[in-house]
Amino acid sequence: MPNIHLETKNAVEALKAGELILFPTDSYWSVGCDANNNAAVEKLFTLKKSNSQRNITCFVTDDRMLYRYVKQIPYAAQSIIEVADTPTTIIYDAPQNIASNLIPKDNTIAIRIPDDEFCYQLLRRFNGAIATSIAHVDGETIPKSFKEIVPAILKDVAYVVNLQKEKICTTSASIIQISNSSIVKVLRK
Repeated sequence: MPNIHLETKNAVEALKAGELILFPTDSYWSVGCDANNNAAVEKLFTLKKSNSQRNITCFVTDDRMLYRYVKQIPYAAQSIIEVADTPTTIIYDAPQNIASNLIPKDNTIAIRIPDDEFCYQLLRRFNGAIATSIAHVDGETIPKSFKEIVPAILKDVAYVVNLQKEKICTTSASIIQISNSSIVKVLRK
């Protein structure tokens, strides 16, 4: 039986080495890297065959870690985080302390606090944001389970987490953009 502590340790070692990992989340399986490492983020763009920052979400453990990466957390965002009962990504203004190639021209960043025990343990042990994207090449079908992930993705990551491989995902994350002036725009429910 896989051990969450061993899987977390191995994944963190790969992240700290600037490598990509494949791991289960509170929605789809994702590919992730150190969100503070420009070279690692480039590897993620290469794997995705896209350099669009719009396809990347940064994972953090909690509000405290969130404050490291955005200058201001609007009150509306705090309220949404507290009541969300499904995976919810929020796009914030004015990111900081993050790889420069993750920041699009409009100076925003997509961040989620995943509701998943493995993700929490991984983020806590890594002690930093992880840039993530669904484990598929842009334009191709999104895999609903580990067994649907194409071999090209599997061969291009340094570490595959050996947990939740039987999990079937049917839920995409909601995406909500909230400006620092608390203007809320729902991009995906």
